[in-house]
Amino acid sequence: MVNVPEEEARVYAERTKLSRRLFEGNSKLTPFGVHSNYRFVDPYPLYVSRARGDRLWDVDGNEYLDFNMGFGVLMSGHAHPTLVSAMRDAIGEGTIYGFECEDTYTLGGILTKRFGLDMVRFSTTGLEATHHAVRIARAHTSRKKVLKFEGCYHGSHDTLLVSIKPTADKAGDPRRPNRVPASQGVPQEVVDNTLVAPFNDLEATERIVEENSGDLAAVILEPIPMNMGFVPPKKGFLEGLRKLCDKEGCVLIFDEVKTSGKFYSGAAGYFGVKPDLMVLGKAIAGGYPLSVVGGKREVMETIVPGKVSHAGTFNSNPLSVRAGVVTMSQILTEQAYSEAYRLGDELAAGYRDSLADRRINAYVEWIGLSGAVFFGGKRVENWRDFLKCDVGAWWTYYIAMLNRGVIPGGTGPDEQWTISVQHTEDSVKKHLEVLDQVLVKLRESKLTMDLVEAI
Repeated sequence: MVNVPEEEARVYAERTKLSRRLFEGNSKLTPFGVHSNYRFVDPYPLYVSRARGDRLWDVDGNEYLDFNMGFGVLMSGHAHPTLVSAMRDAIGEGTIYGFECEDTYTLGGILTKRFGLDMVRFSTTGLEATHHAVRIARAHTSRKKVLKFEGCYHGSHDTLLVSIKPTADKAGDPRRPNRVPASQGVPQEVVDNTLVAPFNDLEATERIVEENSGDLAAVILEPIPMNMGFVPPKKGFLEGLRKLCDKEGCVLIFDEVKTSGKFYSGAAGYFGVKPDLMVLGKAIAGGYPLSVVGGKREVMETIVPGKVSHAGTFNSNPLSVRAGVVTMSQILTEQAYSEAYRLGDELAAGYRDSLADRRINAYVEWIGLSGAVFFGGKRVENWRDFLKCDVGAWWTYYIAMLNRGVIPGGTGPDEQWTISVQHTEDSVKKHLEVLDQVLVKLRESKLTMDLVEAI
């Protein structure tokens, strides 16, 4: 384990022996022993046997309070009893039809009303939905180029697999970032049509757009980037992008695969900025695979058979659609969000207090039920700020928290915590008690030294 104290690495190895054996066996069948690259951690990932409420259990029988929640999928929590009951009945009605199911009308109505959309189309994964959103934008504008923001992740399809986690030596000018492919196998001509701008820098973005005026089909972004921790937009940034896209005649796409579940009406509703297209996913079906492209009627009606393709055997799968109806109408209610926001504020305040008390050089960022801690630096406003964070300190914190029965957030310093509607006061209290123990370990390891004054 890179930069993790020997004692914590030893405890992790002792607690997770079966996970290690499974990893070694799976590695003979599957590259790196996992089916998503982001699940791999050094020296090996946890393998989980079951989950319920705000907890999960690994194959070694260790119990964890879970604040990862499937990388932000499970605002409903694990195995919510209302959803479990509904899905038992749904499975008995068939798992796929090859036709549309009647629940699509119900779910479409719920989503259009809640997120302020005119029309929607269902897919299965966030990757598919962002892929389709870009295609729709290109067809609607008859243009090729797409602008994304450095450090933002929108799924692993070629067009947007650019400058996701570029290293400092490859990233280039902070205000005019290089276009860095995030994988081999992405054709250079695809990269050439993907522009990259620095998040939270409206002036630099405007300049890049102006230089490509008449060629830009879309600007796509996470309103709150969640692959460099948790980075809220500066005041006026989203509003400025809305005006810029209107002026340029290109499509503004909000990738709300994560944020559609972090706020009752998504980040668009929270910040009061309406995109032309919105991509929803993760939380909206309570853990069942469902994604959505939705937006303005004149843009969505670009989808015409024989002209613009949007297809998939598992699109509007009856199980996922039923899960979406139940989750959005019965579980992720305004009242449930209100309680989760309150717990999120308590958790974040507890982090700030403990970091100050223990004089740890770190900064906490959050809104509502999600947030992140950045070690070794000040406030993170973009990818270049994130690169300055102390990754070694973060991994010590993460492994030490795991060893004490708390999964503090997503797997990696570029992720965040998630509060679900099944977390409780006791969940937050336990998290903060363990955090304080871990911060003592961080002081002892001398990875972080001085208090950063709270902002």
